[in-house]
Amino acid sequence: MSLTNPPSTAAGPGSVSAVRNQALKRSVQAAFEDSADRGTGSMGYQSKVRVTDKYKVVGFISSGTYGRVYKALGRHGQTGEFAIKKFKPDKEGEQASYTGISQSAVREMALCSELSHGNVIRLVEIILEDKCIFMVFEYAEHDLLQIIHHHTQNPRHPIPPATIKSIMFQLLNGCQYLHTNWVLHRDLKPANIMVTSGGEVKIGDLGLARLSYKPLHSLYSGDKVVVTIWYRAPELLLGSRHYTPAIDMWAVGCIFAELLSLRPIFKGEEAKMDSKKTVPFQRNQMQKIVDIMGLPTKERWPLLTSMTEYNQLPTLQPPINHSGGHHGHHGHHYQAPRQTGAGVSHLEKWYYNTINQQTSGSGPGSGTSPLSILGAEGYKLLAGLLEYDPEKRLTAAEALQHPFFSTGDPVSANCFEGLKTEYPHRRVSQDDNDIRTSSLPGTKRSGLPDDTLARPVKRAKE
Repeated sequence: MSLTNPPSTAAGPGSVSAVRNQALKRSVQAAFEDSADRGTGSMGYQSKVRVTDKYKVVGFISSGTYGRVYKALGRHGQTGEFAIKKFKPDKEGEQASYTGISQSAVREMALCSELSHGNVIRLVEIILEDKCIFMVFEYAEHDLLQIIHHHTQNPRHPIPPATIKSIMFQLLNGCQYLHTNWVLHRDLKPANIMVTSGGEVKIGDLGLARLSYKPLHSLYSGDKVVVTIWYRAPELLLGSRHYTPAIDMWAVGCIFAELLSLRPIFKGEEAKMDSKKTVPFQRNQMQKIVDIMGLPTKERWPLLTSMTEYNQLPTLQPPINHSGGHHGHHGHHYQAPRQTGAGVSHLEKWYYNTINQQTSGSGPGSGTSPLSILGAEGYKLLAGLLEYDPEKRLTAAEALQHPFFSTGDPVSANCFEGLKTEYPHRRVSQDDNDIRTSSLPGTKRSGLPDDTLARPVKRAKE
């Protein structure tokens, strides 16, 4: 955002550089002070509270569809760190105009004002200043995307099993709270799962969330595309006109798999809408799911034939048949299914290959993988979350009671407990137009260290 007039042509190169540097230093703080950006009408409205009176903005964190997020410190006795989300104005042509508040912003403000749970990000306050809305949240130093990325760096090393258990338990706890209160998140992915420096996991970014209690119309009619493509449930991909909290649980299963393997389990490419805004069948993404889960069948999913895109399933390739068994460490044994066919799932094979994978310096003894301790219960939890039939898929309440959490060491409320190393702090930029804030599937924030993301460079439309 440019906040100064361009220098006159008479100015020398040195003065131009000085002006440019000064503008860059002021860009973040001035984003909150620029009256032209907010609009000042003839009404002469003055808000009771100015954002910059209560908070000192220290840097830019990320940019999303509906606004920008900044890091701030409290002023005047209000201690601590905060994340401030500034909603963007609507744009018509070259000029920014104010045509009202987006439905997404209204929902997010309404829901966050009512929600209160240790595993859901806390809204501190909402400030209306002139025609700009600021949502002030508690600050979280990390997110799951950042943590996963850290473990992909050389030497590549798995996330400790105790950390994975704690993250999953806290994530499910937050989901149970949302679902009990009839809230669907509809965009769960690693970038939207915050983690505080004290190891508390908090579900964030409720921009796509909505109440599901007694809807007047099908959920599809309100928002035709929900959930980032890699975490989108099969019933959504197959065009279901109504859906349940089970779509969030599929996403949680995808996140669990990503914590284990450090890469998205179903990493497809999203087909874009045509000029008539027709929602296309996401063939590539569905194929990625079929490659591991097998083709869905009427036996596994009785309501499958009622799906709008059911007739597209024959166009998909059945998964490649792998013969033979896989022997895991510590007595874990995977035997390939005797039955053959397109509907056979290879998820169990994927799971044991993943947790028994050798990594440099892994395990207390030679030849051991630290994740192997998760054993059969880890597979059962994963399979329950990645169940094709949404009616059979584990609910958050059922998943919290799963033996995965009651076997072995007790689950810690601090997912960092016992770790010898610290995760790098979120990168906070002084440049409001940082190019690394582009949205990719699963990535929506720039809070990663300065090394490059282990993600595709190609930008996909969310």
